[in-house]
Amino acid sequence: MSSEMTSTTLEPHVADAVADAIAVVRRNIDRFGDAYVDDTTQWDRYALRPADGPFAEGRNHGWTTSFVPGMQWLAYDLTGDEVFRDQALRHAADFERRLRADEDLDTHDLGFLYTLAAVVPWRRTTDERWHAAGIGAAERLMTRFLEPAGIIQAWGDLTDPEQRGRTIIDSLMNMPLLTWAGEQTGSPRFADAVRRHTAQLRTHMLRDDNSTFHTFYWDVETGEPLRGATEQGLSDDSCWARGEAWGVLGLALNYGATGDETLLDAAWRCADYFLRHLPADLIPYWDLVYSDGSDAPRDSSAAAIAACGLYELATCDPDRARAARARREGDALLDALIARARPASPEASDALLLHGVYNLPKGIGVDEGTLWGDYFYFEALMRRTRPDWERYW
Repeated sequence: MSSEMTSTTLEPHVADAVADAIAVVRRNIDRFGDAYVDDTTQWDRYALRPADGPFAEGRNHGWTTSFVPGMQWLAYDLTGDEVFRDQALRHAADFERRLRADEDLDTHDLGFLYTLAAVVPWRRTTDERWHAAGIGAAERLMTRFLEPAGIIQAWGDLTDPEQRGRTIIDSLMNMPLLTWAGEQTGSPRFADAVRRHTAQLRTHMLRDDNSTFHTFYWDVETGEPLRGATEQGLSDDSCWARGEAWGVLGLALNYGATGDETLLDAAWRCADYFLRHLPADLIPYWDLVYSDGSDAPRDSSAAAIAACGLYELATCDPDRARAARARREGDALLDALIARARPASPEASDALLLHGVYNLPKGIGVDEGTLWGDYFYFEALMRRTRPDWERYW
């Protein structure tokens, strides 16, 4: 066990996995410093985020950059080493700058970005700079709330007719920023947006068989639900594995925020479907239509997200038997990731978790490490290591 670990009761394989994760995060600080890496690895190594339009190589744009400081905060919480805290705060300053400069903010993923890059720093330091950045990001996110549909629109330009009235299952993970902003400001409009958005997704994106659509459209004039679709799954009526995992975690988190028991039921429906459609080795295929014997790529990041969702259910479900089951299932998924998707050594990859998929239909990041896979794998390790950890979401 690493000397950085303070616990002496962990199973050896979990303690080793945590120590390896900390070592990789430390090495990536040394290698990349203040720069940002790409969404996925290439042959298990991260490259600097490519230049794109006005953004030079390594600059802060896109939806995944906050997972870098998110991992640094996890490492700090586990070790108390200020190397991790100091670097995470340097990223917080850059996210504050990104907000002020209005750089690449036309996205529903402001919740992913500013929960980890502003709310967590504020909670750890009480510095009003980060509080203001978090509130500013939440206000910007609220500009995407569409009446009368009652949803936060996904992706890009709000006037784009191809995207108008569309949201995605991932957007459940952006609601915690609005919940926090409502708690901080006392304004009920944040909580109302969370309540309405999550109710719409629960009602229309969760199918009768407990699988989920990746995306769904509403009529922006009438609010009428129109149709489900996919961007990253096999087909509109298949079940994209990572989307189902977002359902488990996102619905569980929003149950905790709202107390709406229908969200708890929906989280379990997603969890049961996800677990029933896993192969024997528990590492899901990228779409849950595939089963044992397929040569389709796996998506380890979906398992990491689902494990966090199950650990969240273990914490929030008042039914003790179901909570215990959730923890057992979360442990089983995490054990499988440690055994089958963890690099052979901390030096073997820049990623914490191998065998992820970003977007198979577009051929992006297939069988690679991913920033979100790394982050949620590390968060799952944290939840396993310290069940009383104060979650970031």
